[in-house]
Amino acid sequence: MKFVDEATIDIAAGNGGAGCMSFRREKFIPFGGPNGGDGGRGGSIWATADRNINTLIDYRYARRHEARNGEAGRGSDQFGAAGADIELRMPVGTIIADAETGEVLVELLEHGQRESLAKGGDGGFGNLHFKTSTNRAPRQKTPGWPGEEKKLKLELRVLADVGLLGMPNAGKSTLIASVSNARPKIADYPFTTLHPNLGVVRVAPEKSFVIADVPGLIEGASEGAGLGHQFLRHLQRTRLLLHVVDFAPFDDTIDPVAQVRAIATELKKYDPKLHAKPRWMVLNKLDMVPAEEREARVKDFVRRLRWKGPVFQISALAREGLKPLTDAIYMHVAEHQREKPLPDPRFEDEVGGD
Repeated sequence: MKFVDEATIDIAAGNGGAGCMSFRREKFIPFGGPNGGDGGRGGSIWATADRNINTLIDYRYARRHEARNGEAGRGSDQFGAAGADIELRMPVGTIIADAETGEVLVELLEHGQRESLAKGGDGGFGNLHFKTSTNRAPRQKTPGWPGEEKKLKLELRVLADVGLLGMPNAGKSTLIASVSNARPKIADYPFTTLHPNLGVVRVAPEKSFVIADVPGLIEGASEGAGLGHQFLRHLQRTRLLLHVVDFAPFDDTIDPVAQVRAIATELKKYDPKLHAKPRWMVLNKLDMVPAEEREARVKDFVRRLRWKGPVFQISALAREGLKPLTDAIYMHVAEHQREKPLPDPRFEDEVGGD
């Protein structure tokens, strides 16, 4: 299934039904009085978060959503039926914004969360509504009120505790496959990962966290080079970034330190707050480095990079060093599990930031 994380849709709530002007007319009842009922309310449109949906692909092809209008009132004191509401089910993590103004209307952050997107119009009043002791034969009625119409931009940001970033072929997909239940495509060519993958890492029966893998980044990603820039938004909700480094590149001219600095620069260009997130260095493919050279090469890497944060040495393919890494991640996530997911930084003025 194609992964779609952006879509634009048009929605229109139903109009209210018109009120009815009618009088009771029966044999032997010459002054029956007004009996025109009110119109029915138009259908509203709601958004509901559903954890069983992973993409916005349904809204890529179904772009117009209209609720039914309310029925008009009728005589004999009959009110019009209300129009049926529409439920739009969307993935958890969807941001719904006004496409014209950019204002964020809703963020779906929990399964089952239900939010109103467009309110149906109220029904009009029939002449029965205007009957008083001094106006016993009213001839007034009102039309129904129109429903709301909006053009919305949908943007999905996956909800994960930890995000993986790195150059193509750094071993991110192998890592997420080794520590979680995710089964991404793994191959020996760049850009094997074409869309984000989510996996649940269980460190104990009741201890787990969610990890996200996004396509690899290359230099110039913030300007649109490669694929990774399209999915950087999915890292903005995470609490921790794991920078996976290919520590044994096939080409001896490739410098891992230069690659790390290039990606750090792209993060800063894309979003300074994303660059400021906690980031741990994960040196992968250590099994391809001779055992007697590992310690010296790791020390040289840390010294040249001037890295002050945590450094983990692993081999995702050989499953070496994964247990200390996942335990440390869980401890970090557990300390911050009460924090709310970070909102979109571009919309903080509308929704407020933590």
